[in-house]
Amino acid sequence: MGPQSPEFEKWGRIQRSILPDKMFPASDDQSALIYLLLKEKEKWGDKIYIEGEYYFQGYWMDIVGTMDNITEIYARMEEGDRRLRRRRAEKVSGKYGAAREAYLKKAGYGKGSWRRPFVTHFTGCQPCDGEHNPEYGGDSCRIGMERALNFADNQVLRCYGFRHPHLMNSSHVSPVPINFPVREDVSETGF
Repeated sequence: MGPQSPEFEKWGRIQRSILPDKMFPASDDQSALIYLLLKEKEKWGDKIYIEGEYYFQGYWMDIVGTMDNITEIYARMEEGDRRLRRRRAEKVSGKYGAAREAYLKKAGYGKGSWRRPFVTHFTGCQPCDGEHNPEYGGDSCRIGMERALNFADNQVLRCYGFRHPHLMNSSHVSPVPINFPVREDVSETGF
């Protein structure tokens, strides 16, 4: 069903006929999986697990605009709990994960959660062939990708004591103060 198949266009039409809310005419991996589950359930049903509790693969239009808020919420968690402030690369321990999870339980797992996204999917942007969805105006895909990449980059850089202060500036990286994100006027009483 993939682009290497001589029947790629045919599979796109078939998928769209089976999945009426499929936005794009080309065959894609998610639609192919759903097609196989619907048409060959006996063969594939026991071999495929569909995650339904965690917003595993978030649509970029839903996520990119929330990245500053997510960053601020995580910073407030770290302001209130010294255990969550890591500056240098280190092995992540079970204690660290358990301490963070206590705060993240409030976030939930579904769409609209303020957990950091695991995957941001840029469906419709088509950066390789340039045939992006006309609903996305101007540079919205490029801007969204830059913000998402810098957001993810910050999660790695932070472990080494750096970050991008602005998600729209990939070239600027600044050091993170030792006790970041605590500000002078913030007590350490909790989140």
